[in-house]
Amino acid sequence: MEIPYTVEARDDTGLTNPKLGIWLFLASELMLFGAMFSAYILLRTGASSWPAQSEEVSVLIGTANTMVLIASSVTMVMAWASLRMNNFENFRVYLTSTVFLALIFLIVKIFWEYIPKIHHAHIPSTNIYFALYYTMTGLHGLHVLGGVLVNAYFLFRGKKMWKNEPDRFTNRIEIAGLYWHFVDLVWIFLFPTLYLL
Repeated sequence: MEIPYTVEARDDTGLTNPKLGIWLFLASELMLFGAMFSAYILLRTGASSWPAQSEEVSVLIGTANTMVLIASSVTMVMAWASLRMNNFENFRVYLTSTVFLALIFLIVKIFWEYIPKIHHAHIPSTNIYFALYYTMTGLHGLHVLGGVLVNAYFLFRGKKMWKNEPDRFTNRIEIAGLYWHFVDLVWIFLFPTLYLL
C-alpha cells in the first residue's frame, strides 16, 4: 500500500507528511536545546562567581567552525536546488561538500578543542562552565554526526532513488536540509553563549 502525501501537500495541513514530521521533530529538538540554554542562563545568573571561560576556549577556532557550518548550510541548499533543476551531478558535488564541511567541523572540535582541553585537565568535573560546555557542544556534535550519516546515505544511495522517484528524493533532501539548517542554527546560538559571553 502506497502512503499518500509524500510528495504532495495534504489538504488539512498544507504540508507533505515528511515536512510535517520534520517540523514536529525539530520542535522537540528546540525544547531539548531550549532547556539546556535555560539551564545555562539560570546557573550563570545564580552563581556568585563564574569561571573565566574566555581564557580557556579559542574564539578563533569557534569562529572558524561557525564559518564552516554556515558554508555547509549554503552547500545543502545548493544540493536541493540542483535537484530542483534536474542536475544530479551538481547535487552530488554540493552534498559531498556538505558532508566534507561537517566532517571538518567535527575534526576541529575533537582534535583542536576537546583533546587539548582534556590534556590540560579541563574536563566536565572541573567547574560548572566545562560541565555545560561539554554537554551542550557534545549533544550538538552528535546532531552533526547524525546529519553526516543521513547525508552520506543519500549521497551513496541517491542515484537509485533519483532514477525511480525524483520528486520523492528531492523532498527527502529538503527534509534533510531542514534538519541541517536547524543544527547550524543551534550552533549560531551556542557559539556566542559559550565562547563570547
